Amino acid sequence: MAYHNHSPLFLLLLITLSSVTCSRIQTEARHLLETTPPEVPKPQLPLPQIPTLPKPELPTLPKPELPTLPKPDIPTMTKPEIPEVPKLEIPTVPKPEIPAVPKPEFPTLPKPEVPKLPELPKFPELPKPTVPEVPKSP
Repeated sequence: MAYHNHSPLFLLLLITLSSVTCSRIQTEARHLLETTPPEVPKPQLPLPQIPTLPKPELPTLPKPELPTLPKPDIPTMTKPEIPEVPKLEIPTVPKPEIPAVPKPEFPTLPKPEVPKLPELPKFPELPKPTVPEVPKSP
């Protein structure tokens, strides 16, 4: 393997040149932003004249006349008579009788007694704090 010995001066030279180049680019960019470009006059060209063309006209065509056709004679037809259908009587069906179901008797149960809850201890009453009144300014 080859051994390359770079001196520290080479590194210092590289850093110095890069910082000089960067500051030069920034200066040139600022100069371009600050200068205004010269105004170029707009060219004035004469407007071309468009020749007027005659309006095209379509020739009128004669309207074709259709011959009248004779109306065909349609024979009238008589309406067919529909015979009346006799109404059918619906036979009445007797309603079935449902036997009455006796109501079941339930034995009366005694009401269960709910045990009384023990009384909670009473907390002592604390005196309410009094707030002194703020004097009103005249």
